[in-house]
Amino acid sequence: MHAAYIERLGPPSEIRYGELPDPRPGPTDVLVDVDYAGVNHVDTFVRSGAWRTPVDFPFVIGRDLVGRVAAAAPGAPAFAPGDRVWSLSMGHAGRQGAAAERVAVPAERLYPLPRGADPADAAAAAHPAATAYLALFVHGRLRPGETVVVMGAAGNVGAAAVELAACAGARVIAAAAAGDAGYCRALGAEAAVDSRAPGLADCIAAACGGTDLYIDAAGRNDLDLAVRLLARRGRVVVLAGREDRAVLPVGSLYLLDRSVTGFAISQATTGELAEAAAHIGRHLAAGRLRPRRRADLPLGSAADAHRRLESGAGSGRRLVLRVRDTAGAT
Repeated sequence: MHAAYIERLGPPSEIRYGELPDPRPGPTDVLVDVDYAGVNHVDTFVRSGAWRTPVDFPFVIGRDLVGRVAAAAPGAPAFAPGDRVWSLSMGHAGRQGAAAERVAVPAERLYPLPRGADPADAAAAAHPAATAYLALFVHGRLRPGETVVVMGAAGNVGAAAVELAACAGARVIAAAAAGDAGYCRALGAEAAVDSRAPGLADCIAAACGGTDLYIDAAGRNDLDLAVRLLARRGRVVVLAGREDRAVLPVGSLYLLDRSVTGFAISQATTGELAEAAAHIGRHLAAGRLRPRRRADLPLGSAADAHRRLESGAGSGRRLVLRVRDTAGAT
């Protein structure tokens, strides 16, 4: 099979495109013919070694995939050849990645792709939407009627958070560039504030008073600002900024029962991921959570995709690798 893989950790130039042996599924694995593989920042962290996780070389890169079942092991009775499926947690913790013509996926990490969901959009949405879902509802404990502030609301994770929270009946205050205000409102935000304007805290406070949940998808991690905006028992979920050393305002944090929680999707349990996938799948089937802009590249351009992501050249555009087309399938 053809695959995008590395033989050692390093820059995007270490990514090779060529033939590898077909994967050998285990007793509870499903062999998937891949149509599309997503490209995410976390893929670059694994490839470079910035985030250490067990990898066996040659190591197929990539986390998210959409495809069809080629064969299912006896321990995976829920799947049958031809089923449309997707996964969002390959390519780390000892698992080979998604950027290949065929991938052996543990059954507990594979989900039916709902009828009506666009496969390329699903590959593009998988990681940011699952991150947003888990941040909002698992770690943020968001409930209908509560208020959530989303920083970086026009980005991939931020936009998904706005849409998911609004659909769940929350009141959403979106903080983004001024030019993105209309986009954020179209996703369901009640109000949109300019994240670069002076007096940001006052702008947000005027829009919502105290907020129950604060999510910073932009990775600014201004915890002094975040905690000041919280209502009693409000929560901050931190999900970006590996090198940040933010100052924590301890006094105002504990005096009003406020909390700050760190969250990385790579630590999510299989149960949490399955819950997120089921929820996201329903939205995709309904035509929601579509990427604002998407660029499809052939599998052989995986190194270029990583370079674009790391340089910022792909900013605002979800990158997806076309695997089936690269293989010449119809």
